Amino acid sequence: MGKKVTKKTTSKSQRNEHRFFWEESGFKKKVQQKAMGYNLTPVMEVALSKSRFKLIYPPMEKTPVIVVENFPMLGKLTALKFLEWVQQNPDGVISLPTGKTPEHFIRWVQYYLAEWNSQKIQKDLENHGIDPRTKPDMRGLHFVQIDEFYPISPQQHNSFYYYVNKYYIKGFGLNPEKALLIDPSRIGVPDRMTLGEVFPDDHVDLELRTKRPKSHLEEIQKRVIHAVDEFCMEYEQKIRQLGGIGFFLGGIGPDGHIGFNVEGSDHFSTTRLTPINYETQAAAAGDLGGMEVARNKLVITIGLKTICYNPDVVPLIIAAGQSKAQVVADAVQNEENIHYPATALHGLKNARFIITSGAAYNLVEREFEIFQNTDRLSEEQVDEVLMNISWDTQKPLTSLTELDLQNDRLGSLLLKKTPSSLEKVLKGAEDRLKEKIYRGLDEVDNKTFLHTAPHHDDIMLGYLPYLIRIFRNTGNLHHFAYMTSGFTAVTNSYMHSLLKTLLRYIEKNEFSQLAEQHYFDELNEYAKDAEVALYLDGVASSNMELQRKAICQRLLRNLMVVFEEDNIYNIRYRIEELINYFETQYPGRKDLPHIQQIKGRLREWEADVLWRYFGFNHTNVSHLRLGFYKGDTFTETPTLERDAMPILDLLEKLQPHYLTVAFDPEGSGPDTHYKVLQALYEALMMYRENHDISNMKIIGYRNVWFRFAPYETNCIVPVSMNRLSTMDHSFLSSFSSQKEASFPSYEYDGPFSGLAQKIQVEQYNKIKTFLGEKFFVDNPNRTLRAAVGMLFLKTLNFEEFSQHSQELRKTLEESRTTQNVRV
Repeated sequence: MGKKVTKKTTSKSQRNEHRFFWEESGFKKKVQQKAMGYNLTPVMEVALSKSRFKLIYPPMEKTPVIVVENFPMLGKLTALKFLEWVQQNPDGVISLPTGKTPEHFIRWVQYYLAEWNSQKIQKDLENHGIDPRTKPDMRGLHFVQIDEFYPISPQQHNSFYYYVNKYYIKGFGLNPEKALLIDPSRIGVPDRMTLGEVFPDDHVDLELRTKRPKSHLEEIQKRVIHAVDEFCMEYEQKIRQLGGIGFFLGGIGPDGHIGFNVEGSDHFSTTRLTPINYETQAAAAGDLGGMEVARNKLVITIGLKTICYNPDVVPLIIAAGQSKAQVVADAVQNEENIHYPATALHGLKNARFIITSGAAYNLVEREFEIFQNTDRLSEEQVDEVLMNISWDTQKPLTSLTELDLQNDRLGSLLLKKTPSSLEKVLKGAEDRLKEKIYRGLDEVDNKTFLHTAPHHDDIMLGYLPYLIRIFRNTGNLHHFAYMTSGFTAVTNSYMHSLLKTLLRYIEKNEFSQLAEQHYFDELNEYAKDAEVALYLDGVASSNMELQRKAICQRLLRNLMVVFEEDNIYNIRYRIEELINYFETQYPGRKDLPHIQQIKGRLREWEADVLWRYFGFNHTNVSHLRLGFYKGDTFTETPTLERDAMPILDLLEKLQPHYLTVAFDPEGSGPDTHYKVLQALYEALMMYRENHDISNMKIIGYRNVWFRFAPYETNCIVPVSMNRLSTMDHSFLSSFSSQKEASFPSYEYDGPFSGLAQKIQVEQYNKIKTFLGEKFFVDNPNRTLRAAVGMLFLKTLNFEEFSQHSQELRKTLEESRTTQNVRV
């Protein structure tokens, strides 16, 4: 076993030359009270001093937690902690994560390193607990790659090998000779063969570890699998020879996985080749180019024991957004258990969770402290406590007893904080809930609606049953605006199949007569609606040939626009080029701009089909194609001119009474949703300068990625069986590229319409529990009697929306600090 890497630290005499504020006794005493006996470095002391919470709340919490305001601040703190550690360990061993979670960490590290000697950064570093006199030397660090898909080529831009080389080895200026990397193409693959030839279709049969091969190819596969196993053992040994990992930074997956140590992983696991579960496959589908690819992938990952081997390791787990709240709570609050991989870190003295306030939502002691320290409880806080007790006891709100509340910690505190009688408190919660439902039944007439969405299926998955209700009033005007082209949701295999079909039509001269009639001219507005109507005729008659012909007409039209070509026969050569492109490009690779256009226009066609399903023409739909959406690993922050101005122009044109927005909090759902919300906010601020929008209603919606709690919503819309059926049929009929659920939610293995139905039914069951079954069975309102699902919306005026956007403004400001850093 090798010798541990020696730590290099700043000498005591050097430290005494300058005294920093975080070394003052008053500051130290204040922080030590919150540190609960843990020794903290200056960076963590400063971070804890700014937090409203203590470091840990034993015995409920098993690992210390620091809560920050937002996603950029999460990246900033982890960057500062990393740089502080490197100052003290210039030849240490680091292991850093891949994916989208470390975006702000990477940007902040590069920003600090590039601007280290500037006066502004020197002051900022000192204010956050770092000695600015010593710039970290990154060249001495040893780097350990955490994991990799298998099989995958290292040349693929969606491989983790490519990621760590781009963002860490090159981006941080690390020494590549001191990096332990995972290159599957070089592990056991015979000469004159590729990894793809060894494992056709990426299928790796791990049973070959023990079973007898039945063919020459299986013999080769068996040898390669054994070579990978040998590599993993040697990889583990090399890490231990370095003394183990000294600094580990990791995200946490939807099932709680750390690295690719999924739920159920042995806490003594080491580096290995292993399968992954559905939740992890779904989370990886976006990177890999679709679930069809992700299902076949295995992974090489360091183990939980690999991370914990060095008892002095500094393992930081980062999480942003309320969608991660439950997996964070499970990891922090449970005893060590294989169902919660991150609980393996409990025994490490330097382990920390650094999370946003949303991700801390289910940490019960912290929530209790907030509740306890609130002098005047809001109605939302009261409703949350009562609804949780109602759900836990499966009793209606007004059937709850004083004993029910006393048996609940927050309920007991609520009794003490509320001067009113329990009967009055319970009746108030019930009345407020009913008021939300009746608001969802309100009629709206003679109003203009601007419905906005980040992606083309967001509106219908978010609130289609409500839309169908207000569609009935023909005095309302509706316009649908899609902020991005959504090209990343279209797989290469789907495009390849469509292009082959189109080529067959062209070879048979199916569209020649239409071309002679200038049917495919870009300015032929009638033809755009006609081909959508033709497609829906095919849907109505279950005529797949008619549907294929209509979609190929639109595809041909799109190709003529993209390639600026009006000759149908010349387009044939372009189609052949595209077919070759989709046959040769690996799934998940960032497409060329013209390919992005072609895929995006296909998504736009699907939205046109959806609204034609309900009687709207393409003139009722705008496709804004905001420029921040480029398919990069890290999505750009929206800019005023490029992204907010097109929205402002649409607001000026329509001057809507109602504006709908995808209202997902940061870190919950695709980051595109939050970026679009930022652009919408900026556009509204400009629109407000010349218009009185005090009466404008803003309707916030959520869909399959995140959802409102019943106490958060203020508008609940009953959903009947008919509406659920319509939602499913219209989704599957319109969004043909999404039928196979290539980019699914980790919660549901199937099309998004199925998940949306599941969510709405679950929400109905909660409301039925709160109000009692009788409220629906005997209700005089036919719509409520027919309800089997519920939609949760949040209606706001601009001032309320602006208050909710305080976090939005802070996040924008923090993001723009490092947006010029090229990563």
